[in-house]
Amino acid sequence: MQPGLWLLLAAQLAALHGSSVLQQAPGSIMVQTNQRVIMSCEAKTSPTSTRIYWLRRRQAPSPDSHHEFLAVWDSVKGIVYGQKVEQEKLTVFPDATRSILNLTRVKPADSGVYFCMTIGTPELTFGKGTQLSVVDVLPTTAQPTKKPTPKRKMCRSPNPVTQKGPSCGPLTLGLLVAGVLLLLVSLGVAIHLHCLQRRARLRLLKQGVWRKKKAHQASRLKRARGPGAQELGLGGLNPVCRSSTVGPQASHFTPLSL
Repeated sequence: MQPGLWLLLAAQLAALHGSSVLQQAPGSIMVQTNQRVIMSCEAKTSPTSTRIYWLRRRQAPSPDSHHEFLAVWDSVKGIVYGQKVEQEKLTVFPDATRSILNLTRVKPADSGVYFCMTIGTPELTFGKGTQLSVVDVLPTTAQPTKKPTPKRKMCRSPNPVTQKGPSCGPLTLGLLVAGVLLLLVSLGVAIHLHCLQRRARLRLLKQGVWRKKKAHQASRLKRARGPGAQELGLGGLNPVCRSSTVGPQASHFTPLSL
């Protein structure tokens, strides 16, 4: 049967529904330009010698929005291509009861629905089709924004192999407490020594002031007595006192005249 007849038969596909006898996979594909696409069609109840034909209906709107015959695998001739098919980018090969369609370097013009078909007596059986969409840039779905949750520092037990978090074992806690106590004791000793030094300085200052005061009083007392009293050594006593302190011979003592 000539390929031109396939185009006439394929024009009736729009009114037909896919059959469960031919199972196509996948149901839909979206790829970027110049990527590779693989489709499969498996005949569940047909013998392994059954020919599986591949057809395409281009994506509307397009002047070529019709069904066209692509290729079929023949056990004798190999791959039989339809008219105006780019043979260098499309291959068909059998795999047991399946037929594999391989497309390479796809373009947006290759988008459409790909059908597989078998010929019975007298009916035609079609697969449900595979929707192929070729785009230059794949659409991206906006991800919902999540509020960053603050990380809490967790106290982990020490691990002999890997220890990622801070250790809170008894030994560590004991060292921390001992360090704090040592700091407190050192601070107390420093404060006590400072107080002792301050008291010593105040005591020395008081002693110096007292000595200066005594020396000043002694110098004033010497100036008050005069030079005559210093020579006699009587401590600046008046004549009456001196005569009374001499004793029984006071009658023979002649008062000195100053």
